[in-house]
Amino acid sequence: MQAAILLALAAAALYGASDFLGGLLSRRTHYALVGLVGQSAAAAGALAAALAVSSRPGWSAVLWGMGAGLGGAVGTLALYRGLSRGRMNVAGPLSAVGAAGIPIPIDLLSGQRFTVLAVLGVGLAIPGIWLVSSQSGARGGGGVGEGLLAGFGFAALFVCLDRAGDASGLWPVAASQLVGAAVLAAVVVAGRRTVSAVVAGGRAESAVVTGRRAASGATGTRPPWTAIWPGVLGVGATLLYTFSTREGTLAISAVITSLYPAFTVALAALVLRERTNPAHAAGLLLCAASVGAFVAG
Repeated sequence: MQAAILLALAAAALYGASDFLGGLLSRRTHYALVGLVGQSAAAAGALAAALAVSSRPGWSAVLWGMGAGLGGAVGTLALYRGLSRGRMNVAGPLSAVGAAGIPIPIDLLSGQRFTVLAVLGVGLAIPGIWLVSSQSGARGGGGVGEGLLAGFGFAALFVCLDRAGDASGLWPVAASQLVGAAVLAAVVVAGRRTVSAVVAGGRAESAVVTGRRAASGATGTRPPWTAIWPGVLGVGATLLYTFSTREGTLAISAVITSLYPAFTVALAALVLRERTNPAHAAGLLLCAASVGAFVAG
């Protein structure tokens, strides 16, 4: 179990670093392009890892992997939709808490039992994730629908990769990353066609579309090739999470991996010198305490 905790914690660190770097790049280029370049790099890396392991892919495991990729893509798009509308104060925390909380009842229904310290760790992690994911002063109301959908999507990623098992090596991870890349490519192509159609028609909506793209961070249209690094970090995190589920339980691996916002906040404080507000500080303390409880258990 200790190995599973360490692997999940390392996965959380890489996911947090990936989100931090992806966020920086999205300030200069549309997030969809950043996501597509990063996801393509992740797919290539996962495919190379699967080939290196030399395990034979089983159809069942690959299908679970494809389900994981679809869940991750839907979660990412739902979260970005909520964030782009200024609904950070609800969509972000709901997505992270959903990713952590939904696998717990699934594990319980599968007959898994938790120690007292593991229950304490979960009890500390959920509010900690909410606090560290919250955005003080964020604009916009609502965002519940986007946050819930994102949470279900990320939880599906975690659950499906766990259900894929280890008989097929890393092929489920490769399948998940390839599906994610395909979905993001379709979204980028569809978005460009929509903008092109509006501009070609000469309608007044073109100005509205341009304004919305600028407001959501679309300050560039060329693919940012440096975005391969968030993808490399992301696929590394997914691989570590997969290894974690093979060493321990789904719920504990999912909860600890979902602590990734804490690492994003910590990097923002260290690199960008962003001030940590009281809610973030309390969340970081709760997350640290939850990891301590898991380790002690």
